[in-house]
Amino acid sequence: MDGTIASILMLDGVTNGAIYALLALALVLVFAVTRVVFIPQGEYVAFGALTLAGLQLGKTPLTIHFLIAMALLAALLDLVEAWREKKPLAQALPRILRDAAPGLLIGLFALWAATLQLPLVLQALLTLAIVTPMGALLYRLAYQSLADASVLVLLIVSVGVHFALTGLGLVFFGAEGSRNPSFWDASFTAGPLMLSGQTLIIVGASIALILALWLFFEKSLYGKALRATAVNRLGARLMGISSVSAGRLSFTLAAFIGALSGLLISPTTTIFYDSGFLIGLKGFVAAVFAGLSSYPGAAIGALAVGLIESFSSFWASAFKEVIVFTTILPVLLWRSWRDPHHEEH
Repeated sequence: MDGTIASILMLDGVTNGAIYALLALALVLVFAVTRVVFIPQGEYVAFGALTLAGLQLGKTPLTIHFLIAMALLAALLDLVEAWREKKPLAQALPRILRDAAPGLLIGLFALWAATLQLPLVLQALLTLAIVTPMGALLYRLAYQSLADASVLVLLIVSVGVHFALTGLGLVFFGAEGSRNPSFWDASFTAGPLMLSGQTLIIVGASIALILALWLFFEKSLYGKALRATAVNRLGARLMGISSVSAGRLSFTLAAFIGALSGLLISPTTTIFYDSGFLIGLKGFVAAVFAGLSSYPGAAIGALAVGLIESFSSFWASAFKEVIVFTTILPVLLWRSWRDPHHEEH
């Protein structure tokens, strides 16, 4: 291996690592706020990429109907809860509108907009608008009632949600993969490296989103509320911070990050209905490097995963996935030795 090959592999690793960094940050955020190991994070990647592919073909993606169905089901659950608690409809209406109205309105708008031949950028924005509300709705349907359950129960629920979303992805998109057009077809030369416009968009968008998340957590009231909930759920609740609202917001951000990652990566590789799981799993490996608690550590771990994957594909391409996932073992052993966990009661 000479310097030229090494630099090309390093560029490829940084590009992939930028995507894994976004997913790792989403996983750390969701786990810190809700204690949910969010295995279905990768499904948002596939939903985002394949929804855009459907719009490109002039079709109405079934994810729009799925969003509307989720909103209606959330409204039905709120009605049932109000009936059980014997609350009048007028008192339950604000909660129903909060849970169901955004997804329902966006879904109805998307049904109309999907029939238009919009430019690629507008189709990407429409895709983000379709997939992002699924995060809050998924929290409402699958996790909200189990917010105080043990981590093991929440993990089992995540496994079930993953299989459900993967099966729905097969129904929505079929078994054939799709590859979207690049957002920027330009190319640049930097020494021995050939940089594509899409690579610059991936790295630039990842850096911009990481900075935006830092500003959100440091400067905004909602970001500080999420941080408080992550540090001490009971203390945040006693200070008037709603754990339900914090969970909804964290899942919404996770859905947005997943959909954006799908849009960024889809011009560089073919995405299938189940591709998101493997991509999300590499983000999980990066998050484990940080102990599912540190955002800078997750970003550094993601770059390490991207570089390991890239150089492994050169030396032993048939075993690159095995090599990437094997790296989690010494990390887990080291963390287990450094911070031994006691049995949870």
